[in-house]
Amino acid sequence: MNRLMLFLLGSLLLLPSPSEAGILPTRLKCENLDNPQVVDIVKPRLSWVNVAGEGERGQVQTAWEIRVAGTREKLLNGQADLWNSGKVNSSQSVNVYYEGKTLTSRQHCWWQVRTWEKSGTVSEWSEPAFWSMGLLSPGEWKALWIGAPWQGEEPIPDPVRGESRQMVLKEMPPPAPVLRKKINVTKEIKEARAFVTGLGYFEFHVNGKKVSDDVLVPNQTNYGKRPGLEKAGIPLPDDFKEYRVMYLSYDISDLLKKGENVLGAIVGNGFYNAPMNWTESYGTPRFLGQIYITYTDGSEDIIVTDESWKASKSPIVMDLIYQGEHYDARLEQPGWDAPGFDDSAWPYATLRKKPEGIMKAHMSPADKVMESLKPVNIIKNSDGKY
Repeated sequence: MNRLMLFLLGSLLLLPSPSEAGILPTRLKCENLDNPQVVDIVKPRLSWVNVAGEGERGQVQTAWEIRVAGTREKLLNGQADLWNSGKVNSSQSVNVYYEGKTLTSRQHCWWQVRTWEKSGTVSEWSEPAFWSMGLLSPGEWKALWIGAPWQGEEPIPDPVRGESRQMVLKEMPPPAPVLRKKINVTKEIKEARAFVTGLGYFEFHVNGKKVSDDVLVPNQTNYGKRPGLEKAGIPLPDDFKEYRVMYLSYDISDLLKKGENVLGAIVGNGFYNAPMNWTESYGTPRFLGQIYITYTDGSEDIIVTDESWKASKSPIVMDLIYQGEHYDARLEQPGWDAPGFDDSAWPYATLRKKPEGIMKAHMSPADKVMESLKPVNIIKNSDGKY
């Protein structure tokens, strides 16, 4: 082997390899969220945390490179069809703006980052992360707001301050409604995604299952104008800078199947219809849903909420944000949200007024049940109650 070959071989052996980097980017976030299911910002902010290798001290990031692709497969194959930033000399690792191709509604985005450390060694690519775009144009919403026919548009009267408005709550509010829609799928499903919300709170079900462990969603916002706000417990002029209604998105591809399917929802009063203390009600509960089903042949169906949905009273006979919830298990209707249930006696849902607030993606962590406590004892009283 001649001297030139020996020199080149020695030089290659001295070059730093990605596996020798002293840092590795982890904990990737988009808009400070882990793999958000819905983002409606066309240039979302990307962040990561560099973790130093064992025994490393005083390490710093000196550069980064981000790649974004439309599918996980393309990303892992190095096909950054949405954005390849190239090497950017910067220590920034928080809120780096996406600067790739213009993103469109319902687009999926898979991304990775790699970083250079102080010696100039580049890390391995991070594990893939994900975000999905929401509905970016108000005109894309074709769904209609629906509610229960036994609940009117008017909010629940305030039992404390009601007399001053010539309104007195004579009885508890009506039961929380459940809503259902039967659909038939005749082709192979590639993907199904739901964009849904309910005011004040809602749960979304598909084929007998709640689609997520989210609770108390969507977040409370100023949903729209409230007549009488200036006379509420904390009187305010109703001239806020912006009014918003938050919507969520769920991937329901694995919950749908060929044949009969059922979409369902439960809607509660929440802060939307909270007549006591410092609040002022907007109106009775309502639900909005727009479900996109994409098939393997490239075609698509869009299921929306409208008057074809059915409604019924739920076992939640009372729910108010300050008064809690009353649940009567005797009123349960097993299978109400699943195929095969007979809803012929259910009335059709009623259209509800669209809130004034603009539709915005729910881009914050949802509440979850963190712990469940089991009773240590159950006692039956002499009157038969437990």
